[in-house]
Amino acid sequence: MGNPELSVIIPVYNEEAGLPALFDRLYPALDALNTGYEIIFIDDGSRDRSAAVLRGQFEQRPDVTRVILLASNAGQHMAIMAGFEHSRGDIIVTLDADLQNPPEEIGKLVEKVREGHDCVGSIRQQRQDSAFRRHASKAMNGLRERITHIKMTDQGCMLRAYSRDIVEAINSCKEVSTFIPALAYSFAQRPAEVEVAHEERHAGESKYSLYALIRLNFDLMTSFSLVPLQFFSMLGISISMLSALFVVFLFIRRLTYGPEAEGVFTLFGIAFFLIGLTLFGVGLLGEYIGRIYQQVRHRPRYRIGAILEKQATEDTKVTEI
Repeated sequence: MGNPELSVIIPVYNEEAGLPALFDRLYPALDALNTGYEIIFIDDGSRDRSAAVLRGQFEQRPDVTRVILLASNAGQHMAIMAGFEHSRGDIIVTLDADLQNPPEEIGKLVEKVREGHDCVGSIRQQRQDSAFRRHASKAMNGLRERITHIKMTDQGCMLRAYSRDIVEAINSCKEVSTFIPALAYSFAQRPAEVEVAHEERHAGESKYSLYALIRLNFDLMTSFSLVPLQFFSMLGISISMLSALFVVFLFIRRLTYGPEAEGVFTLFGIAFFLIGLTLFGVGLLGEYIGRIYQQVRHRPRYRIGAILEKQATEDTKVTEI
C-alpha cells in the first residue's frame, strides 16, 4: 500500500465533547476529495476521555485513521510536530479539533498546493470570536510583521497546508519552542493564502487563555527575530545620551541658580520609569536566555505513550509504547 496524497494532522486536548461532531464532518469531507488520505490525531495529554474516544474512532476507520497518544502535555505546536514526523502524505494539512475551521474547507487548501504553492495559509472570514480577541489578533499580526518580516494575514488560524518538502525542512529543525506557521513561511518559496469560513466553537472552551496567548506571541517574536533585543539596545543608548545631557543641564543650573529642592518628585518619576524599563528589558533578555537554556539541555520535545495505526502488511492495529 503506497503513501496517501493527503495527511490531515489534528492536535487534541480535552476535546471529548466535540470529537463526535468532528468525526461526522471530517471523514465525509475527505472522502469527497476522491484521493488517498490519512488522519493523524495527536492526543496532547488530555485529562478527559479524548484518548478513549480517539481509540474508538480508530477501531471504526483503521484504514485511514492513526492516533498518537503523547505521554504528557507538550503544547499544540509540539503535538503538530509529532504529527509531521509521522505523516506520510505529499500534502499535509493542520486542523484544530474545535470545528471553528470547517473540515469542508480543506479542499481549497489542497487545490492550492496542487497548483504549485508549497505553503498555504488561510484567512478567516466573519470570525466568530469575541471583539477583544479579534482586535488583539489584528494588533499582534501587525506587530509580528514589523518585527519578523513574516507576512501572514491571519497568524492565529491553524488551518494550513504544506508540501512534503516544507514539512521535511521543519522536521529537520530541532527547536524546542517554535511557531509552526512562521517557521514554514521562512522555508516557503511560493506561499499563498485562501479565504475560509469560520464558525463558533462546537463544544468546550478555548484552551488558550490570555496568558497562553501572550506566551505564544513571545515564542513567535523571540524565535524569529532579534529586533526586540536590538530595540532595547538602541533605547538604552538613547536614554544614556539623554541622561548625560540632563546631568550637564543640572550641573549648569546648579552653578547658575545654586542648590534647590524643587523637582524632586519629577526626578523620582523619571527614576521609577527608567527602573521599570530596565526590568522589562532584563525580562526580555531572560526570554532569550531561557530559550537557549532549554535548547542546550537537548531534552525531547515530546514523549509518545502509544501509537495506534494499521500495519501495512496485516489487517490489525499496532500499539507502540
